[in-house]
Amino acid sequence: MCGIFGVYPHRDASKLTYLGLYSLQHRGEESAGIVSNNGRKVFLHKGMGLVSDVFDERSISGLRGELAIGHVRYSTTGSSNIKNIQPFLVKSKMGNIAIAHNGNLINALFLRRQMEEKGSIFQTTMDSEVISHLLAHSPKKDVKEAMVWALSQLKGAYSLILMVNDMIVGARDTFGWRPLCLGKFDGAYILASETCSLDLIGAEYIRDIEPGEIVFISKDRFESIKPFERTPCAFCIFEFIYFARPDSNIFGCNVYGCRKALGRQLGKEFPVPADIVMPIPDSGTSAALGFTEATNIPYETGLIRNHYIGRTFIQPSQLVRDFRVKIKLNPVREVLRDKRVIVIEDSIVRGTTSRARVKAIREAGAKEIHMRVSCPPLRFPCFYGIDFPTKKELIASNHSIQWIRDFIGVDSLEYLSLKGMLDSIPCKKDNFCTACFTGEYPVKPSFGLSKKSLERRK
Repeated sequence: MCGIFGVYPHRDASKLTYLGLYSLQHRGEESAGIVSNNGRKVFLHKGMGLVSDVFDERSISGLRGELAIGHVRYSTTGSSNIKNIQPFLVKSKMGNIAIAHNGNLINALFLRRQMEEKGSIFQTTMDSEVISHLLAHSPKKDVKEAMVWALSQLKGAYSLILMVNDMIVGARDTFGWRPLCLGKFDGAYILASETCSLDLIGAEYIRDIEPGEIVFISKDRFESIKPFERTPCAFCIFEFIYFARPDSNIFGCNVYGCRKALGRQLGKEFPVPADIVMPIPDSGTSAALGFTEATNIPYETGLIRNHYIGRTFIQPSQLVRDFRVKIKLNPVREVLRDKRVIVIEDSIVRGTTSRARVKAIREAGAKEIHMRVSCPPLRFPCFYGIDFPTKKELIASNHSIQWIRDFIGVDSLEYLSLKGMLDSIPCKKDNFCTACFTGEYPVKPSFGLSKKSLERRK
């Protein structure tokens, strides 16, 4: 999961892109970058860390021009280092090309090896770099035709914002795994991962970029094409469960409303006598409110979050995740002491984070702890852009719910049913990818990857 943003044409393009990336920080805390273009020269600034750490007034003012695209990264493919920071900027026969990519290409290794055999030299370990090489090697001379040819070679998930000389291009794979929306501000077009970016800068939401659509934005023209054969939609349902901001609308639905509906359904499926309902902040908050509505058990804030600590799930290593769990949330003893507590968690991936949180709640004096999870057990890895590790590292793929209950240290543990989850989201049920729960992949993950490569996947 990454966050991407682009704007053209606007005199403050780089400033708007900075603000857009700031609002998308939840989608990636590892690195950030912006590329701009003033029609004569291309400017680039990027670095490791949060948006506010990478950019300051001086660096933003140096990103001149009316065109800018930006990226915040959370790594799933490619190691965590400065070479892999996006946007990628390359010079080719087509001119200057910069790419900001959200998603995973499952045939990237196959394409990379194919191009390396023909003499291509890769500078990074990112699957996204494959796209720039495809554009550079396209047999088509026209930019639009070259874009269609390059994207037709890709398999897997991509929401893309590209700078191609003095043009911005937005594209989404035919399955629509990752969100991408279109907005307008002060005469300029905006492309962004989520609508919360548009809200921050006061932009008007126009619509979502549709699955399989490519849009070309020049200074005086907007063009949309849909050159690919249609496939069934496979929107990532985990966007609603965890990743997207609750104030965003994605795939035509409001995230907050969906999470609250997940909590209500969870309360209907697995009620339990208790004194209070409390969330694991912040992604469990909306579901906890819904659970309270369904059960009439009082909602309380039993854990206080340190808001200067980022999201633990999207940290690049387990060591960093474990450390941040300890300093991120502090239990409120006066709320928890001698209480029967229902803890609402959005998901359980490895189980180590939940175990640490339950231990802290128990030490704060809770008499009983019942955990309810607002999605089904995660049993299968994701190959389309979420850092669900290999199957053996997903706790629910190897252990029963009873075993997980004992490992985490709760008195009871229940997960929302698959049907209950799908019924809670007001979109067509068959529009979602649920492979991480069912193992039913819309595109076979072995395409272009060796068995050994698959086992190494995060």
